[in-house]
Amino acid sequence: MKKIALATLLTLSLGTNAFAQDWENIEITTTKVTDDLYIMMGEGGNLGVSIGEDGVFLIDDQYAPLTEKIVAAIRELSTDDIHFVFNTHYHGDHTGGNENLGKMGIDIVAHDNVYKRLLSEDMAKEGLPIISFNDQLTFHLNGMDIRAKHFPSAHTDTDSIVYFGGKNVIHMGDTFFNEAYPYVDVPGGGSWKGLLATVKATIDNIDDDTKIIPGHGPLTNKAGLQIYYDVLMDIHNILEPIAKQGLSLEAVKKMAPLKKYDGDYGNGFMDPDTFLGIVYMDILNNLNM
Repeated sequence: MKKIALATLLTLSLGTNAFAQDWENIEITTTKVTDDLYIMMGEGGNLGVSIGEDGVFLIDDQYAPLTEKIVAAIRELSTDDIHFVFNTHYHGDHTGGNENLGKMGIDIVAHDNVYKRLLSEDMAKEGLPIISFNDQLTFHLNGMDIRAKHFPSAHTDTDSIVYFGGKNVIHMGDTFFNEAYPYVDVPGGGSWKGLLATVKATIDNIDDDTKIIPGHGPLTNKAGLQIYYDVLMDIHNILEPIAKQGLSLEAVKKMAPLKKYDGDYGNGFMDPDTFLGIVYMDILNNLNM
């Protein structure tokens, strides 16, 4: 294994808007999921961290200005090398630290579509995955088979869910916004129908003891994912009949059809108005497909 100096002073790759954020006051918090496996939270997508004899396996890396804090938090768990960083999808709150980590010599891995989308967004060479895959990929690492599976057209067209074999833990990336309305990135290849299918397929392939790291929100289990799915299906069953009437988005917004969920689920990344607009229009546009 190549040696990586985790203490290297990082030159942060700041975007134009990054300087407007109060990065100094953001803390990276660490919670143990099971032996040698952790969830880290800061600003952006939840991180997954596996430590062991083969080094550190990191899932996602939030924003560039937080890389030093993330590395420091990892060093509280292990001083071993970060062997891989795996991107669950292409959004900047999950890949913003790629360039920093790539410059440290850490191998970035993701689905083929992550590579394509980051390349099209002019990501620096150091921030691009050097390994990509088209359906499934397995890491034999830290005494586990860590399996990544691609789910097409869910949150985006780049999504992967990571299964930690032998630990009964999965990282769902942004196919799961726990306790919040999800974001369906339609221009990024996502779809409401695909998101529902992805969540249902995941429920059908885990057990009651499975621990789940969502892309956003607190650590949960199958019961928590079932609640999420039931809410999404109820939303679908509310909006699809309205879409079949061909009502305009403006008319639907006046109806406030999701009012019963707005208080509990509308305080996250997706505000109620934006969420309704995205989901309703995707259902409407795909009725005859």
